[in-house]
Amino acid sequence: MPTPSTPPSSVEAPRPGRRSILLDPSFLRLWTGATASGLATWALPFVLGLAVFDRTLAATDLGLLLAARTVGFLAAVPVAGVLADRHSRRGVVLWAGLTAGLSAPVIAVGLDRSVLLTAAAAAVAGAGQGACRPAYQALTAEVVDADRRQQANAAMTLAVRVTTLVGPSLAALLAVFLDTRTLLAGIGVLWLVAAFVPGRGARSGTAEDASEPSAGTGRTSFLDEFAEGVREARRHPWFLAGLGALTAVIATGYSATGVALPLVSRDEYGTEVVLAGALTAYTAGALAGALLIARRHPRSPGWAALAGLAAYGLAPLSLVFPVHPVVVMASYAVAGIGIELFNVPWFTAAQREVAPDKLARVSSLDFLLSYGLAPVGLAVIAPAIDTFGARAVLAGCAVVCFAAPAAAALAPGARTFSRNPAHHDTPDPSRRSTTP
Repeated sequence: MPTPSTPPSSVEAPRPGRRSILLDPSFLRLWTGATASGLATWALPFVLGLAVFDRTLAATDLGLLLAARTVGFLAAVPVAGVLADRHSRRGVVLWAGLTAGLSAPVIAVGLDRSVLLTAAAAAVAGAGQGACRPAYQALTAEVVDADRRQQANAAMTLAVRVTTLVGPSLAALLAVFLDTRTLLAGIGVLWLVAAFVPGRGARSGTAEDASEPSAGTGRTSFLDEFAEGVREARRHPWFLAGLGALTAVIATGYSATGVALPLVSRDEYGTEVVLAGALTAYTAGALAGALLIARRHPRSPGWAALAGLAAYGLAPLSLVFPVHPVVVMASYAVAGIGIELFNVPWFTAAQREVAPDKLARVSSLDFLLSYGLAPVGLAVIAPAIDTFGARAVLAGCAVVCFAAPAAAALAPGARTFSRNPAHHDTPDPSRRSTTP
């Protein structure tokens, strides 16, 4: 049985004149827009939490708004995938950003007036957020040439992690001077940046071995076109296996630690320091992982990525036994490193292997399953902990986190994340790997 492992990496030799991906004006515009959308997506639940703190919003209403946002997100993802393949990806980004941006002031107006209005606006905001994800993913493949997409995807995920790390402190600081409605207006401005700053991409035949024809202009059924994206995903066994592993890890390990970490921090250690330290270590590890994968190209990128995904199992495992808090934090740091060692090659491989005219739909399937089942996992984990105990549930989730990527490594093409068994994601020696 093959075991996911990370063989020695090959570092590219320098070539004079090769610039950092962040010095490319087209990518810089795309990166700025994606960073703004990520910051706005993260900021909304945090700002709504501040509204609960200042009693502008009830805690039960907060739960309703976040649920409405999730519903809007999940409903929009598959529709946006079809639209982004049928029409301009840039146009989908524009309208998605405008939709989310205009919903923010509506939420501000309805906060203490109408829960129904606020919930409807939160659902629209979620729809805009969901529509952005597959469109940005596909637009990256249009804006960035194939040999620099790994750097580009690493730069994208670095922006997300930095936002997560510094965002709470920045929002808390702004809350000292600004009220909740002003902060919501600021979220709307961020979405306008996400809508207008990115440049136009260009459709290009970047996928290898794309054999199916493009969607016909006579199609009118979104369901048929989304099903065509599912068929494209099925052409890549490594993609289905990797998506299954990712979904299993998020639905079990991610959900279990999300519920159990605060409980363990409180009951086993008697302090919130473990909770804060573990989450900070995870984000710092993810930053380190993104920087590492921007420069390194494993000879077996698929197996290396799946090994990184399996490392998330250390997070729930560290909560099973009474260990020193440093062990918990170190486990979360390794999990953070691993998740980016998976994410960046995963996105890069999809941009390379999937037929260009179906990339947004395949990406939407990715987001729909991996993000869509996370709330289900959260809903199931809490009663499971009440029934079987935290240790039993955490141990079971750790086993799933280790076993699912190992099983995915057996799929055809999993070693290189490619349908072509001869493909190696090892760059040409004439190319240079540049840190974003």
